[in-house]
Amino acid sequence: MKATEIQVQDGLRHLRDTDPILREVIDRVGPFRLKPRADRFGSLVRSIISQQISGSAAQSIRRRLERLTAPGRITPEKILRLSPSALRSAGLSGQKQTYLRDLAGKVQRSEVRLRSIARCDDEAVIAELIQVKGIGVWTAQMFLMFSLGRLDVFPHDDLGIRNALRKLYSLPELPDKQVSLRIAEPWRPYATIASWYCWRSLELPDLKGG
Repeated sequence: MKATEIQVQDGLRHLRDTDPILREVIDRVGPFRLKPRADRFGSLVRSIISQQISGSAAQSIRRRLERLTAPGRITPEKILRLSPSALRSAGLSGQKQTYLRDLAGKVQRSEVRLRSIARCDDEAVIAELIQVKGIGVWTAQMFLMFSLGRLDVFPHDDLGIRNALRKLYSLPELPDKQVSLRIAEPWRPYATIASWYCWRSLELPDLKGG
């Protein structure tokens, strides 16, 4: 279920009460501005495109792909109709073409049920999405956060999150899974909100943990 404004405010109060370091981040960053994306298929396409390349390169590829599939949104049917040379002209590697075609095919055959997937719990969503080539747990977690608006997702393997934890909590090195989960435990059940503020904290170079 997508978060309501009341739930977000409850989450902010919880985080401010349980974590003084995060309270400072919340005060510095300001309002929570994560707005779920309505286009679920497009979000997964965006995630696949973005793998292992810079944000600007991913944006350029996405824009070229949008031109190839215009008018309207990128859909499974449009992806499957594009030839390998057309996809290559958008800047997609052979591997990413395979990933996008596998995603499109599974959505079209209802093996991945994007229309009804919001009715599943977090673990079921992850299990369904990782059937797709090129989609792992991290990508599925991003989908839970940025497409479904789930409030209690903590992507402990995310490099940005680990960098933020090291900086905020004055750690000698990037935290491993065990350390990250221990820090995040007080955030439950609002780990998504806390994670968003961790990412934003990286834009505050003078902010240091206690």
